[in-house]
Amino acid sequence: MPIVEVTMIEGRNYEAKADMVEKVTDAIVASLGAPRDSVRIIIREVPPWHFGAAGVLKGKPPGA
Repeated sequence: MPIVEVTMIEGRNYEAKADMVEKVTDAIVASLGAPRDSVRIIIREVPPWHFGAAGVLKGKPPGA
């Protein structure tokens, strides 16, 4: 059973996340030959002030 964890900055809408889950599932099925119903995807959303890239946080908390 393949399990994929995706961590991303919060704020994307339901439709965008559903599309990502479908496409990642398709990629796992195509590349590994795993049965579609065995693929699990976990989405972890973090606020932008908990996500840094290139040494810089991607946002500030409210009131900061």
